[in-house]
Amino acid sequence: MEAAEPKTPAWADAAGRLARGCWSAFWDYETPKVIVVKNRRLGVVYRAVQLLILLYFVWYVFIVQKSYQDSETGPESSVITKVKGITFSEHKVWDVEEYVKPPEGGSVFSIITRIEVTPSQTLGTCPESMRVSNATCDSDVDCMARQLDMLGNGLRTGRCVPYYQGSAKTCEVSGWCPVEDGASVSQFLGKMAPNFTILIKNSIHYPKFQFSKSNIEHRKDGYLKRCTFDEVSDLYCPIFKLGFIVERAGENFTKLAHTGGVIGVIINWDCDLDLSASKCNPKYSFRRLDPKHVPASSGYNFRFAKYYKVNGSTTRTLIKAYGIRIDVIVHGQAGKFSLIPTIINLATALTSIGVGSFLCDWILLTFMNKNKVYSHKKFDKMADPPQQTAGPELCTSGPSQQDSTLSDPRGLAQL
Repeated sequence: MEAAEPKTPAWADAAGRLARGCWSAFWDYETPKVIVVKNRRLGVVYRAVQLLILLYFVWYVFIVQKSYQDSETGPESSVITKVKGITFSEHKVWDVEEYVKPPEGGSVFSIITRIEVTPSQTLGTCPESMRVSNATCDSDVDCMARQLDMLGNGLRTGRCVPYYQGSAKTCEVSGWCPVEDGASVSQFLGKMAPNFTILIKNSIHYPKFQFSKSNIEHRKDGYLKRCTFDEVSDLYCPIFKLGFIVERAGENFTKLAHTGGVIGVIINWDCDLDLSASKCNPKYSFRRLDPKHVPASSGYNFRFAKYYKVNGSTTRTLIKAYGIRIDVIVHGQAGKFSLIPTIINLATALTSIGVGSFLCDWILLTFMNKNKVYSHKKFDKMADPPQQTAGPELCTSGPSQQDSTLSDPRGLAQL
């Protein structure tokens, strides 16, 4: 008599059903239900939203922003400048070696247009400037000896002495005398300054694309010796007249020459490297950089001194210079077709088109008269399956035909 086969435990059967259910769910394909709603107004809204999204990506993203390109900003750049011209003041003729500071020809330089000269300063004692706070006095009691004012011109001696002009008195100081406002003479250099020429030589390089270009045309016929900049006919002749720069910045040259100021020369290199190199051209713009509408800090000036010996003693000429400072600023962006950003932006565009469906579903479920009918049709409401076993139902992805009951589809034909 054969022995009876052992009965399979219930937990083993449940585990098998669970494994088969999970394996079936893994290989099953799910697709959303498609419902055609014959409503013209809703259809117009749906297509209009899709059209707007499509136009946004085609026109703005791909054409304007050129998002199909890989880009690089901030090119490597070098700037060399050279100023030419002569001018004169009330007392002398000035050449470029005297009115350009610093003379190295970098991207930032100043052209002196007016000076206040305090000649023949020597180390000694003299009245302090009346522009220094607490410098005026009536007697020696008002002046503290050995006091040093950081905004003054020297070390106070403790004496109250008559000022350079008038009947006023100020505290005596030990330093370079006479002080600046005691004997300064003003000279204007700006009569010929509008005709000064400025050569701005700029070279840029985009390392990501190994692209380089210069703003000077390579010619051997002496072209640069006879040309000046013109946006149409002489774009690659970067020789600018100082008056042209100030005018394009929207400033009055005479006023700017007296008070000083900072003018920016902005060179922009925006290059589409999908086109030929000849299409990559510099664009120049000019604007005032310092805050001219703030009286406390408007204008531009600086001081320097020239030293020499007179009868064995050190003497200097102090010069307070007002001028036009030129800042050459270079920036730009280069772009070239790349497959990766193109795929990313195409995928984004295709995904965004689905916003139309989301918007129309929201309108249909919220505002339309038959929103409940549409809701019954779009969403299948399932009854809870009986709790017989805790096995295969955990992984099944669809409703059971035995336990599920579809909601009553009455009124669906009215859609």
